[in-house]
Amino acid sequence: MSQSDAPARDRVKQALRTQRIETPSWAYANSGTRFKVFAQEGVPRNPYEKIADAAVVHRLTGVAPTVALHIPWDRVDDYTDLARYAADQRVGLGAINANVFQDNDYKLGSVTNPDPGVRRKAIDHLLECVDIMDRTGSRDLKLWFSDGTNYPGQDDIRTRQDRLAAALREVYDRLGESQRMLLEYKLFEPAFYTTDVPDWGTAYAHCLELGPKAQVVIDTGHHAPGTNIEFIVAFLLRVGKLGAFDFNSRFYADDDLMVGSADPFQLFRIMCEIVRGDALRPEAGIAFMLDQCHNIEPKIPAIIRSVLNVQEATAKALLVDAEALAAAQQAGDVLGANAVLMDAYNSDVRPLLAELRADLGLDPDPMAAYARSGYFEKIRAERVGGQQAGWGA
Repeated sequence: MSQSDAPARDRVKQALRTQRIETPSWAYANSGTRFKVFAQEGVPRNPYEKIADAAVVHRLTGVAPTVALHIPWDRVDDYTDLARYAADQRVGLGAINANVFQDNDYKLGSVTNPDPGVRRKAIDHLLECVDIMDRTGSRDLKLWFSDGTNYPGQDDIRTRQDRLAAALREVYDRLGESQRMLLEYKLFEPAFYTTDVPDWGTAYAHCLELGPKAQVVIDTGHHAPGTNIEFIVAFLLRVGKLGAFDFNSRFYADDDLMVGSADPFQLFRIMCEIVRGDALRPEAGIAFMLDQCHNIEPKIPAIIRSVLNVQEATAKALLVDAEALAAAQQAGDVLGANAVLMDAYNSDVRPLLAELRADLGLDPDPMAAYARSGYFEKIRAERVGGQQAGWGA
């Protein structure tokens, strides 16, 4: 992008100043695949150290002011104190993620389990998470259910939907006025025959029945190959039911790799719909969250790189010439319309983003700034010994 495009540069930079990307606490800890978690040096030993690492990412990027928590992985005795510590680090506590998939009781499901005692246990945990939101000041309760079946006839599909609806209603009714329920979906795994919330349509139907405080989460890794995710984004934006993203990337199935690493063009197309729907501003209410597991790459640099990937895709989406695109579409100029998108996608926005960071008083290159900071050497020395927090901790 040339310096002669000053008006466009200023417009894009102004929009990017308001962008917010939430990072996940679990991505800073030892996390990985079901096959193996490779432990790393310097990873956090408790939620406070996860927040400290998240604060470093925010200081270097300027756009990651909140960190999502996962309960019970981030359980503490005093959540008010945890929120106070986060504020001291100049970050806030974001979405509270429930966990109803790890206990042995949940082998046949959580809120859809045939056993009413297990269902009660799961619902009580979801209500506990709302209690935690009250103490942390969090807006969003994020729900993902591994519930489903592995074999035909294992359980009644329709009855499981009834159980799900009843559980969601009880939790929804507990939400405060400024709180939301975000319902995530996943095509498969660990349920391989039916999954109780397998797609955006199922999540949307339940959220529509619940009311305005229930919205859909799009995890970019939770789709069949070839799924047009930007269509889902456009549809949910149109009906006011898109609440959040879980940004990650995949090559085959749900790999939780770094966002934009497998298909950066897809991320650009998604952000084009966000820009088109005027949903980038924080006031629009869309939570842009990372949901990744860094198994072989170093934690903090991987998260910084992920934030930069989202920024770059957003900047390119903001460069789309909306007037030229609309004119080509109206004229039926198929190749011309596509060329408008491709011109924006093929722009090198890295100098623009470096300029923006300099304007904000940040280092133009956050990756290099982290490498020079000495922070990794510091935490590697300080965090020796003790139980390292990780996936399932």
